[in-house]
Formats: sequence, C-alpha cells, structure tokens
Amino acid sequence: MNLKNIWLIILTASLPVAAQTTRPDPQIRHVVIISVDGLRPDLALRADTPNMHALFNSGSYSFWARTTAESVTLPSHTSMLTGVVPVKHRIQWNMDLPLTYAIYPAFPTLFELARQCGYTTAMAAGKSKFVILAKPGSLNWEFIPYTEKIQDYEVADQAVAMILLHQPDLLFVHFPGVDNAGHAFGWSSKEQMKAIAQADAAIGNVLWALDQAHVRDSTFILVTADHGGAGWSHGPDDPRSRHIPWIAVGPGIRRGLDLTIYADLVINTEDTFATVAYLMGIPVTRQIDGKPVMEILDRSNAELLQPAK
Repeated sequence: MNLKNIWLIILTASLPVAAQTTRPDPQIRHVVIISVDGLRPDLALRADTPNMHALFNSGSYSFWARTTAESVTLPSHTSMLTGVVPVKHRIQWNMDLPLTYAIYPAFPTLFELARQCGYTTAMAAGKSKFVILAKPGSLNWEFIPYTEKIQDYEVADQAVAMILLHQPDLLFVHFPGVDNAGHAFGWSSKEQMKAIAQADAAIGNVLWALDQAHVRDSTFILVTADHGGAGWSHGPDDPRSRHIPWIAVGPGIRRGLDLTIYADLVINTEDTFATVAYLMGIPVTRQIDGKPVMEILDRSNAELLQPAK
C-alpha cells in the first residue's frame, strides 16, 4: 500500500452527539459496508475474486439478494443506507443535478443515526453524485470526488487512510469501476471481468488496512452492490439488473452459510440498513422497509436471536 498517493480526506465538523448505545453483540465494534457498483452476482463468482471468495466462505451470503425495483445507482444506494424504498426517501434521480440548494434523503441515513448514538462515521465514494448522502454533520470523515467518476484504487486509498488514521465505527465504501466498465464495454465483457478483479483487489486493500489497524477481528463486514446489469446498461424489471450479492462476515456471524437454504428468506437492499442498525444497537424510530437478517447470527449466542425492540 503506497500511502504517498492518498488524497486529502475532508474532515467535517463534529457536532454534539448522544451517548453511545448498547450493541447486542459487544464483539462487533466496527462496521464496514462495501458496495461494488454494478456487480452482478454470477460475475462475482466467475471473475478473479479471491478476496470475495474468502469472505463468503468465512461468512454468511446470498447471491440472490435484491436491489430496488429501479435498479440504478443513486436510488438504490440511498435505499441501502436509509432502509426504505425510493418513493419514501425521494431520491429518485441518478445524476448530478444543477441544484441551487442541497437535497438530502427524506429518511435519515445510517450515518445520521449512528452519529446520534455517539458513533464515528466515514464514507469513501467513487462518484460525485454521492454528495446527497453526505448531509452536514452526519459524517466525521468523507471523500467524494469532484470529478464524476474515479478509479477503485483511488477510493481504496481514501478508505485505507480513514481506517489507519481514525478507525471509524461505521465506514461505507463505494467502488465505481465495475459499473463504469459495464456501461463502456458491456456486462460480462472481458473488460468488465478485469474491472471486477480490480474491485476485488481494492477490497483486499481495505481488508489489509483493517488488519494493520488491528480491528479486523472486531469488524462486521458487508459486501454488496446497488444493481447488476445486462448488455450495456441496467434498469427495472430485469432480474440480471435486480439481483445483487450480499456477503456478511465478522464476529458472531455464521461461517460458510448459504442463506438460500431458508426458502422463505428474501434479502433486499433495505435489509442492509436494518441489519447494521441492529448490530450497532442503533434505535430506528420510524417505520422502514428493511429487516435485520437474523439468520446470519451464530445461534449459540442466544441474546442475538431477537431484534431490539
């Protein structure tokens, strides 16, 4: 890891926050959510992805999770981080808009709720439009590029710096390269398969940083995506766009568990919000569409079996 190339991390003002809440599993002291933009599950399995393979082999996973019906980047990521469908959070566009004033989701993000509980939060994103998820006061550390799109390794450098310098309690990392390659060359093209391998290497850099900071053993890691794709695009009403990977690893998480053994379990992207909120002990006072995926929890630990009320 070459730290000489790490860009400046933007520090946001620290606002007064409430006392930290009680986590249902005290082993989990950090959470890292990694979203690989445009990663279709079957391609993740076919590509050169040793880090992702190691993660799902040591955790709980599904390659049949679902994103929002819109199956596009900004609405889907906002649902991932608010726990509600786009019609509720109201981020239903997918581009940088020439706004005269800032617009943020109508529901609080994980960052906002975590800050209210006394946690530190961070985001490293690969597209400039992610500014709508950076509501002032909700992030301790953030990186959002000024240019529309950058490379995965550049995002990884930012995430690595945040981990090594600050060990945030909640970190969200967004890698844009797979989606960029899909639109330029097509989903499952040789160029996109190379981009998937590069995203996997970027994930490896994040894991390296967690090891170097001595927090890997206390970190819940969730690797997922906002949508898949087919041809040169993605969108609604296409299962190749709507299905996403969902890989959960960490202390107290069941190992080598294919979640499709539960015939009635359907994992939606809103469940990412609900699962992380539950594991961090973050109270959710508004009704959401997501649910904690309790099946991932080690059932030898009885107190983890019921969601917090």
